[in-house]
Amino acid sequence: MAIRKPTAPQDKSAAMAEILATAAQESKFRNGSLIEGTVQSIKDDDVFVDIGYKSVGSIDLDEFGEGAEVKPGDKVTVMIKKLEDDKTGMVELSKKAADDKIRWEKIQERYVEGCVVTGTVKSAVRGGLLVAIDDVEAFLPGSQIEVAPVKELEPYVGQTFDFKVIKISNERRNLIISRRELIEGTMQEKRAELLGSLQKGEIRKGRVKNITDFGAFIDLDGIDGLLHITDMSWGRIKHPSEMLKVGQELDVMVLDVDRDRERISLGLKQTQQNPWDSIQEQFPVGSRVQGKVVNLAAYGAFVEIAPGIEGLVHISEFSWTKRVARASDMLSVGDEVNVVVLSIDIENQKIALGIRQTQDNPWDTVQDRFPVGSKIKGKVRNFTAYGAFVELEEGIDGMIHVSDMSWTRKINHPSECLHKGQEVEAVVLDVNAKEQRISLSLKAAQQDPWDEIATRFPVGSVVKGKVSKIASFGAFVELEDGVDGLVHISQISDQRIEKVKDALDVGQEVEARIVKVDRAERRIGLSIRAMTMTDDEIKALEAEAAGEEAPAKAATSVRSGSDSFGNAFEAAFANVEWQPGN
Repeated sequence: MAIRKPTAPQDKSAAMAEILATAAQESKFRNGSLIEGTVQSIKDDDVFVDIGYKSVGSIDLDEFGEGAEVKPGDKVTVMIKKLEDDKTGMVELSKKAADDKIRWEKIQERYVEGCVVTGTVKSAVRGGLLVAIDDVEAFLPGSQIEVAPVKELEPYVGQTFDFKVIKISNERRNLIISRRELIEGTMQEKRAELLGSLQKGEIRKGRVKNITDFGAFIDLDGIDGLLHITDMSWGRIKHPSEMLKVGQELDVMVLDVDRDRERISLGLKQTQQNPWDSIQEQFPVGSRVQGKVVNLAAYGAFVEIAPGIEGLVHISEFSWTKRVARASDMLSVGDEVNVVVLSIDIENQKIALGIRQTQDNPWDTVQDRFPVGSKIKGKVRNFTAYGAFVELEEGIDGMIHVSDMSWTRKINHPSECLHKGQEVEAVVLDVNAKEQRISLSLKAAQQDPWDEIATRFPVGSVVKGKVSKIASFGAFVELEDGVDGLVHISQISDQRIEKVKDALDVGQEVEARIVKVDRAERRIGLSIRAMTMTDDEIKALEAEAAGEEAPAKAATSVRSGSDSFGNAFEAAFANVEWQPGN
């Protein structure tokens, strides 16, 4: 058996050094590693490079760039793509891959996320722009170009801007940049500076940025303020677009600044003189002016008599004579009207106006046209519970009270003797121009039938009529021409009557004797019981009514029956509220 000699220490060191040198050499030749080689030869479109490996590698001539001059002996840095090609056995190299790796390593050394760079837009691509930054190509997404969305990208090509690096993508080996973030950052700084400098009451220039139903947002060179619709004009406007348009430049006043919430309130009308400051000099009470109806309410119309100055015409001030229920019955928005200033309330910014004051008041001369005592003709226009209104002329009514409708009957409601639209003749009883009231009498235009009642209905005579009304104390009987007489309950029958309706019905024809006629009180007393009186008793009754002395026997007979006639009617008349006609 051979005996192996121990290795000397120096031999071990040399062997280890050789092993490490071989390992180091082999580590250079790995796929993806960069290595410097020498151009050995050029054949057609292939450049052969010696990298010190057991075989040379080849590179496509195009990777050196168009028009590049390559010659044997040139040093070149390449990347090993594959150590041994399966077909040729040569090393597959790439100069372009080596250049890209070197470029990306330089980019990583030069740029970090968040840094600011300057670049020029090279071209527009899908989704954004390609930007050249030194020898680096970066991508600018469309959403990062401006603060507001951008529709057209071509106008940006060729322009140079500052950008912020927002992402370094190792996977795609490119930079993603943003111009929007720089703009927003600048705007935020500018906004903070501007917000701190704003003072209430100062005037600032602005530009209308956006219009809404409630107002407009004004750009104050970097920060937005709200101009509310109520602060646009001293007058009335329905929508901000009536005064403003997007892009319009204007001067506004700073009304309030909330620095915590970054809110600014602006005013436009405050930059102009308040027309209410000189309202009394411009429109003194009693002056007549022309205006335009700008709004209608149920209770009146708002009339603009000057820019920013509106007054209210209440419906009671529309006409001297017409009864106006709603303002829209007489006026429309946009109508030009003449008005008179009635009063001014500066503190509450209110003006009371009148339209009727621009016309003559017909009530000032109504007494001349309808003097007291004169007869008039008119049509019944309307009823109330207590009377009827008669139109004398347009807008001028007179009223006939129920007590002035009939000489002979008690009228409970005007519809009992009148109807709407009926033409009537009446006498003017009273004219009150101040209260705008005219009192009329229907019965005064007719002859008083009571002048002939005593002659037509003598005491003791027998009459026929119909029961027109029943009361607890008796029944009213209509005789003729609306003349009523009263049959007291005690005079209905010789028998005791508990209730009048047990003996008589409304509409029933009855025959009775007249036992009392009181012209002064306009009362006629009837008795159905007296139908059985003797001739002597009738003569005594007639004599008593005439104030003459009756025969003793007859008078005694009449007096003996006084409880049946006279006392009963006195009691009845005392309990009845007689109206003209009762």
